[in-house]
Amino acid sequence: MTDLPRKAVTRTAKLAALPLGFAGRSAWGLGKRLGGLSADLVGQELQQRTAEQLFKVLGELKGGAMKFGQALSVFESALPDELAGPYRATLTRLQEAAPPMPAATVHAILAERLGEQWREQFAEFDDKPAAAASIGQVHRAVWHDGRDVAVKVQYPGAGEALASDLAQLGRFARLLGPLVPGMDIKPLITEMHERVTEELDYGLEAEAQHTYAQEFAEDPDVVIPDVVHQGEQVLVTEWLPGTPLSEVISDGSQEERDRAGQLLSRFLFSGTMRTGLLHADPHPGNFRLVTDGRTTPGEWRLGVMDFGTVDRLPEGLPPTIGAVLRLILDGDAETAYELLREEGFVKERIELDPEEVRDYLLPIIEPAHVSEFTFGREWMRGQAARIADPRSPAHQLGRQLNLPPSYLLIHRVTLSTIGVLCQLGATVRMRDDMESWVPGFAPTKQPPRPAGPAEATKATGATEAAETAETTKSAEAAETAGSGEAEPSEAAS
Repeated sequence: MTDLPRKAVTRTAKLAALPLGFAGRSAWGLGKRLGGLSADLVGQELQQRTAEQLFKVLGELKGGAMKFGQALSVFESALPDELAGPYRATLTRLQEAAPPMPAATVHAILAERLGEQWREQFAEFDDKPAAAASIGQVHRAVWHDGRDVAVKVQYPGAGEALASDLAQLGRFARLLGPLVPGMDIKPLITEMHERVTEELDYGLEAEAQHTYAQEFAEDPDVVIPDVVHQGEQVLVTEWLPGTPLSEVISDGSQEERDRAGQLLSRFLFSGTMRTGLLHADPHPGNFRLVTDGRTTPGEWRLGVMDFGTVDRLPEGLPPTIGAVLRLILDGDAETAYELLREEGFVKERIELDPEEVRDYLLPIIEPAHVSEFTFGREWMRGQAARIADPRSPAHQLGRQLNLPPSYLLIHRVTLSTIGVLCQLGATVRMRDDMESWVPGFAPTKQPPRPAGPAEATKATGATEAAETAETTKSAEAAETAGSGEAEPSEAAS
């Protein structure tokens, strides 16, 4: 393969063949069943053939096609065991590798972007790529000052390939829906398409990565490689050693899985508050467990790469998120519902039962309700089945809820991170991380009263919600909630 397939007609033809292949295999499966084979056996073979074709095409095309495949890869834990097997290997391959560009193409790009004497900037340069992903591939090198570095080189034609792929995938999003039960594929593709320009801008990526690297420079839990040099379509950063998270998922001990999961949770919730940026590409290929020479997993750090997609949230996560979660956990369905309606999660023309909304959300936010929670594929499959089954009350209610555009990327990143935690099977103290880093979630305490010890009150975010709702609620309800500091309307970003 000499280059990213650039002609739109070629890429479109490959992607357009996918739904035709799905339809052909369905007809083939019907024939098999009519011939006497059990539906279960035929279904497994259909799924395996579908997985092989889908991810072979997505991996070969790179660009938006592969990026979409990587996004799907974190949700394989939602599939039933008998179907997940055929997907798992093909999905995992997309997290770390893709067919590479030849060395001649890489050299030509470096000469164009860094100058004809580009080799003088490196003491060593490995022509064999260390990793190849959706819009660029990475080469290991030694910078002229002796530092080990990663050199990311963007594929020629990556921009038009991204846009073309995602537009084509959007046309048959409905057919891809069954790949991940309970997940709406079309908004995922739409959101990716809207961020094409940002994804291609290595200047923006360098700025975001440097911000993270500076903030986490002395952090005991997270390590971010800093930027060494940035040019158009070329980005040089410090080399990040360590064990890829995909290897921890497949071969790690339970202690290693738990450590990786805890660090991933901590990074998800702390990173945004500390930097004003949300790392928005949480698939296992972008994470490492870094030992720093230590033998005890409890001292290992999480290495994080690829800041090409971020959400800019200067104030951290919107306080509405923490406020609603705290209200739901505290049993205040009415106030939570009013806050969801005010923020646009329930449209004006829709009327729902607040208690039914709470019942819908409680199982999803179970990890935030207990001191520690063990994530696993069985739990993920249960949630997916509950929401995906058209006959279930949860499915019917979920269809009436709305996801405001400003929350779309936050929602996807959170779901993706949970998907990775389920792949790890990690036991995580997520509630601790949320109380520390999610505005409005941590409960507050009143000053001690003469008659006894202090009592826990609702979170600040619950207070804010109650103040907002006090025009429609009784003075007694407002007094129960307390008084807050910021209006929920400030949460939108």
